[in-house]
Amino acid sequence: MLITIDPTNGAPIFQQVVQQVKYKIAGGVLKEGDQLPSVRELAGKLRINPNTVAKAYAELERAGIIVTRRGLGCYVGDKSVIIKKNERLKIVSQHIERALMEAYHLDIPLHEVEQLFQQEIDKIQKRRQL
Repeated sequence: MLITIDPTNGAPIFQQVVQQVKYKIAGGVLKEGDQLPSVRELAGKLRINPNTVAKAYAELERAGIIVTRRGLGCYVGDKSVIIKKNERLKIVSQHIERALMEAYHLDIPLHEVEQLFQQEIDKIQKRRQL
C-alpha cells in the first residue's frame, strides 16, 4: 500500500493518511479484510512520528473503516464497503474545491473554469469511446 505525504498540502499529516486510506478503499486498491501496515512500519516508510499514524488509524477505526485485531494488526473492515460511493464523491469534491480556490487566486473567472471543466469532461468521454 503506497501512501505519500505532501508537505505543501496544508492538511495535517494524520488527515492525509486517513484520506489516502479511504481513497484506496474507495478505489478498490484495499478491500475488506486486507491488512494495513503496522503503525511502526508505515511511520518508518513515511518518515513520520508513529503517534501520527496511530492517530490516523484510531480515526479510521472510530469511523468503522478499519478494525484492530489485538496482536494481529489493523484490517479493512466490512463497513468500508458502505461508504465507498460517499467517499469517492467527497474526494472528488475536495479536489474540485481546491481547483476552484486556485482559479480564484489566479483571477480566473468562474465561467472560464466551467469551460475548462467541460473540456476535460469531453476529453474523458472521447477516451472512453475509443
